[in-house]
Amino acid sequence: MTDPTQPSCLFPPIEPYRSGMLPVDDLHTLYWEECGNPQGEPVLFLHGGPGAGLSPLHRRFFDPAYYRIVLFEQRGAGRSTPLGEVRNNSTPLLVEDIERLRDMLGIARWLVFGGSWGSTLALAYGQEHPECCTGFVLRGIFLCTPAEIDWFMHGMGWFFPQARDQFVAPIPEQERSDLLAAYAARLFSDDPAQNARAARAWSRYEGACLHLLPHPQTVEEFGSDAVSLAVGRLEAHYFVHRGFFSDDQLLRGVQRIRHLPAVIVQGRYDVVCPPATAYRLHQAWPEARLTIVEDAGHAALEPGTAAALVAATEQFKTNHLFD
Repeated sequence: MTDPTQPSCLFPPIEPYRSGMLPVDDLHTLYWEECGNPQGEPVLFLHGGPGAGLSPLHRRFFDPAYYRIVLFEQRGAGRSTPLGEVRNNSTPLLVEDIERLRDMLGIARWLVFGGSWGSTLALAYGQEHPECCTGFVLRGIFLCTPAEIDWFMHGMGWFFPQARDQFVAPIPEQERSDLLAAYAARLFSDDPAQNARAARAWSRYEGACLHLLPHPQTVEEFGSDAVSLAVGRLEAHYFVHRGFFSDDQLLRGVQRIRHLPAVIVQGRYDVVCPPATAYRLHQAWPEARLTIVEDAGHAALEPGTAAALVAATEQFKTNHLFD
């Protein structure tokens, strides 16, 4: 029976044909899996967050008869260990992890698919290793600039005032002028109970703002201990460090990947990662095709967005993306 909550455009459910744990240093071990056609065209899926981890639905953006689908959970996320760990956790290290995984799997080049923070990481990886990429499918663009971080902490409340009230409520009034610092103090304290409370409030706030239409199930999922600890701690960690980027680094680095085909998919009413950022990227990368989904917010599985993402992966099969 078809699940009415899942977009009909997705490919049927599949299970990994192999998976494992990859130690990347003395602290972190990453979960990875492969699905689809072992002899197929390699594609790498990069999840959002940081810290959001994988869902079985993420395997279904790709034709399993054509693609060799590689997915992994980044440092501190999902089944990677330790959960929510911010030590030895930075964008350059994540880029190194991707290369380690590519080398382990014996893949020469792959299509890179990432949404939200996954788009950030896809751009960072591609600009460091353009020779390893065949192209990009990017959704809900986030460049981790101070303006975008400030919007997340303060601006989303213009559209989701109740969710933001709940986000601000645990913080004493005298600390609310710098919410990021206030949350960081709690998320990185030595008190696990305080960590968990702050992480739950942070993650539920994001979950409440993801969709164009109310989606209570997502809020509950983001409020779970397994998701919230990683999302709250890792997002705050990366925000505090401005993603480990210099000013507008990802826009300045587009020149390194402009020769590669790319599709940018952006929800018109994306409040988490507003369309202005996707437009800035498109201005820097006019060869990339920008698709605005007129009836979508931020979430990848909203029907119009999911359809645009599947269409992009199908078009990459033809090698005539821009004909």
